[in-house]
Amino acid sequence: MREIEIDFGMITNDNVEQLRIINSTSLPISYPDGFYKDVVIAKDESLNKFAYHNGFVIGAICCRIQKDGDASSKIYIMTLGVLPSYRGRNVGTKLVQSVIDHATSEECQKIGISEIMLHVQISNNDAIKFYERLGFEKGELVENYYKRIDPPHCYILRKKL
Repeated sequence: MREIEIDFGMITNDNVEQLRIINSTSLPISYPDGFYKDVVIAKDESLNKFAYHNGFVIGAICCRIQKDGDASSKIYIMTLGVLPSYRGRNVGTKLVQSVIDHATSEECQKIGISEIMLHVQISNNDAIKFYERLGFEKGELVENYYKRIDPPHCYILRKKL
């Protein structure tokens, strides 16, 4: 499939229901209302954003900064979703790359961002390959991470910066 042009946009209280639709059509997990409230409250388009094509929301990424015990921090990718008819057109790649670009910015380096990480269900080979193409490495297995999906195990994927 051919690549398409996309624009990024902020997730706000007025459009957060679009995020719920993206997540429910793209991910096997149902997220609670608190997740969506936290994304809106964050007001950080560097970490939480929509991908638009011709004015329509077609994908989204949501991340947060996690502090480690030492002076370093990491960016944790909570969700990445692209509507099925737009997959294979570099929408997900552009969303993740925008977070990588932010993570390597001077602003993030000042607060000690050392890596980007996420959890991926062990059976989701497409996602694992997708992230490996972007320079993420498959790390440790976490057993029984997921509560309501099978298999419940996941891998931690990391991209060192």
